[in-house]
Amino acid sequence: MSSFEELRKTRIEKIKLLEKAGMEPYPSISKKDYSISEAVSDFEVLTKKKNISLVGRIMAIRGQGGLIFLNINDGTGVFQGLLKKDEMDEKVFDLFQNTIDIGDFIEVNGKLFITKRGEKTLQVVDWKILTKSLRPLPEKWHGIADVEEKLRKRYLDIICNPEIKEMVEKRAKFFSSMRNFLVSKGFMEVDTPILENTAGGAEAKPFVTHYNAYDADVYLRISPELWLKRLMVAGFSKVYEIGRVFRNEGADSEHLQDYTHMEFYWAYADYNMGMELVEEMYKYIAKETFGTLKFKIKGFDVDLGSKWKKYDYTEIIKEKTGIDIFKTDIKEVEKKLQNLKVEYDKKGFNLNRAVDSLWKYCRKQIGGPGFLVNVPVMMEPLAKRMSKNKNLVERFQVILAGSENGKGFSELNDPIDQMERFVEQAKLREEGDEEAQMMDGEFVEALEYGMPPTFGFGLSERLFSFLMDKPVRESQIFPFMRPKG
Repeated sequence: MSSFEELRKTRIEKIKLLEKAGMEPYPSISKKDYSISEAVSDFEVLTKKKNISLVGRIMAIRGQGGLIFLNINDGTGVFQGLLKKDEMDEKVFDLFQNTIDIGDFIEVNGKLFITKRGEKTLQVVDWKILTKSLRPLPEKWHGIADVEEKLRKRYLDIICNPEIKEMVEKRAKFFSSMRNFLVSKGFMEVDTPILENTAGGAEAKPFVTHYNAYDADVYLRISPELWLKRLMVAGFSKVYEIGRVFRNEGADSEHLQDYTHMEFYWAYADYNMGMELVEEMYKYIAKETFGTLKFKIKGFDVDLGSKWKKYDYTEIIKEKTGIDIFKTDIKEVEKKLQNLKVEYDKKGFNLNRAVDSLWKYCRKQIGGPGFLVNVPVMMEPLAKRMSKNKNLVERFQVILAGSENGKGFSELNDPIDQMERFVEQAKLREEGDEEAQMMDGEFVEALEYGMPPTFGFGLSERLFSFLMDKPVRESQIFPFMRPKG
């Protein structure tokens, strides 16, 4: 029998001891007078009470003869408890000593006092088991060493590692601050379909599933964009959505297939107005979540409080590679990619993908913060053309630490132009480009009823991972893990 099996067997025997003593090992009811954070903050007032009850998971036990010290954690903080054999029922003390382990959840009742070492403590006069754990927690100072195991058993990593718990809390602040900002600016939160007949709104390969009730294959959405634009047609002026999107592509330190995404749409606004709002929003989110505007990300020093620069797409590629994207062809770009030793996917490879690979090489050298502008129309099938240069679109991307962390543009609301671009995208799909956008005739039909001038913007949880300076997979609470075996 392994040491783990022996430990588990011993704990099951302790359950029997608890039951024999008349104590239910998994009761449904517990009594808690205060949270631990309240016990700490209101300690002086609460010491005047005869007894109070606290609850939590036992994180440490230290025994010294007739004394047992323990630390409990209820999620709001950690508090010390003390059991004295000569100052409580001896049977209650012995039952604790014989049945309780680190990892168990308990309820303790007693009087608050301060030890000679100055520690706020609850002297326990009575206790009750709330949950008997059968598996031991990882050692406090070592935790889980294997990265894959840490992600697979994230709940244990959170218990043992305060930094991971703090990350989860910051993640919540990140999205709540985003909501607060948008609501303060008059945006209304909505929700749109996740299962779609046509996957649109971005260039990505979708997941396919089957809708049994309608006997139809459908897609998990890659973006809520085309639904949110329909709400612009419907007459709403400011809407946003925070939800999951799914892209059946490769995974790396910046990309996931299943992640949280936010998009907002603002009627009667253009991308210049959008840049001002987005810069303000990023600063607000960073300050609310992290308490600072200065970050160290992937070796870059990024100060969101500094002046945000504008980077010209065409000029940067020309400056860093010598390629003029308006006077080139796929052979020249592919040769340049090979010379630069840039890896690229040869499946469905075309001029759009070639230029995009060239840009990704260039952007890794830009720290930001700033906006990438003057993007060619061939790179963006959903953005409005510039009135002064029909070869470019009114689009920007937020550049931070060598990567794109948000994209917005003046939305294309010309249904004829939109249909022509969908046709071009359909040709690319026929040639093998699985990321090219699908034809969506119903969306074009909606545009034919009229959509006002609109600015749209989207960002993903990649921004959170960058501000945390962690791989995006590690900044999720429960990332997808390959099944064992």
